[in-house]
Amino acid sequence: MANTAVLGVQWGDEGKGKIVDLLAEDADWVVRFQGGTNAGHTVLVKDKCYIFHLIPSGILHEGKKCLIGNGVVVDPPELLKEMETLRREGIEVKGRLFVSDRAHVIMPYHKKLDALSEKLKGGKQIGTTLRGIGPAYSDKTARVGIRMQDLWHPQRLREKLEEVLPVKNLLIEEFFGEEGYELETLYQDALSWGRDLKPYVCNSHSLMREVLESGASVLFEGAQGAMLDIDCGTYPYVTSSSTTVGGIFTGAGVPPSAVDRIIGVSKAYTTRVGGGPFPTELEGKEGDLLREYGKEYGATTGRPRRCGWLDLVALRYVAWLDGLTEMTITKLDVLDAVDQLKVCVAYEIEGERTQEMPSDLELFSKAKPVYEVLPGWQGSVRGVTKWQDLPPQAKKYLEYIEEFLGVPIRIVSTGPDREEVIVR
Repeated sequence: MANTAVLGVQWGDEGKGKIVDLLAEDADWVVRFQGGTNAGHTVLVKDKCYIFHLIPSGILHEGKKCLIGNGVVVDPPELLKEMETLRREGIEVKGRLFVSDRAHVIMPYHKKLDALSEKLKGGKQIGTTLRGIGPAYSDKTARVGIRMQDLWHPQRLREKLEEVLPVKNLLIEEFFGEEGYELETLYQDALSWGRDLKPYVCNSHSLMREVLESGASVLFEGAQGAMLDIDCGTYPYVTSSSTTVGGIFTGAGVPPSAVDRIIGVSKAYTTRVGGGPFPTELEGKEGDLLREYGKEYGATTGRPRRCGWLDLVALRYVAWLDGLTEMTITKLDVLDAVDQLKVCVAYEIEGERTQEMPSDLELFSKAKPVYEVLPGWQGSVRGVTKWQDLPPQAKKYLEYIEEFLGVPIRIVSTGPDREEVIVR
């Protein structure tokens, strides 16, 4: 299999976990390159549901190896818990799971500051998962972060904590009026995480070079979606990492030539969690119908997702940005219950029509969707595995998307189970 990237092209939650699970069968390695425990990849195998937050979902395939790259921020207790959950299911991770020694560590103070800062915003909350992702990336950028390799160097670890903890405690105690952290407790906890995780930690850049030069195939697994990219998304209502294709090269430590195939994953409609503009959002019964039929509740937080019609303007922007070679459409079966389908083909902003994504959040907040109406298929696509067996109107809907984006749709998910998929 060619080296392949699987990327979300909306606001996350597109069903990437299932697609990675499908493609992992033909890959040797699966690599996660950004984000943290704010990701929630769900895979359903024979009525057994697996939810991954840090470990690449390719771990479900026997013999496949997985890497958590340097661009990921790692919460050690959560990673250890996820590993133990897999072991209880009879899935061994030793010798198959690797973690970059350059990956930054989410510390307890990151999570506390995340929650306190979000609360302070009041009605302007971004809607973070409160998992400490943003504060951990902030420390990384400020060059005061703790990395995985620090966890088994006692003197270095203590020095770093002595440098950063007084500042964190000053902010927590004096500004927010909350209880801070005791250095010795954090220090001993971090040493314990280091002991438990050291057998899995490696020089990931050297490892990736060996893997690629050996001719082994690699599947790069994205988290979140392009519209949440820190640089290219709907800032500030974004995540804190690069969710677009460029994040692979810095987050996994590989050159651009390492990626041959770039798959964008989109739902057959649109959802987002948290605050921020959402031009095609549906209020009332239509939105409730998509939410209930699609089980649109966050895998990480359980929060109800905002639902709306498919936004082709945003998708075309991302298709160019990511250089997509093909598309995957998920949850097509959710639209079985819809009589008429709408797709957004343009925005109207301050009386002018455009097919460009505004970079200015204030302008984007004013965008009114211009819709094309397509007929529903008045039947069920649930579990269909062959293109020719789809209802004609379902094919027409997918072909309309292809033509608008100029990108072929190669995979269509017709249900939550691993086997409910069409591969063209």
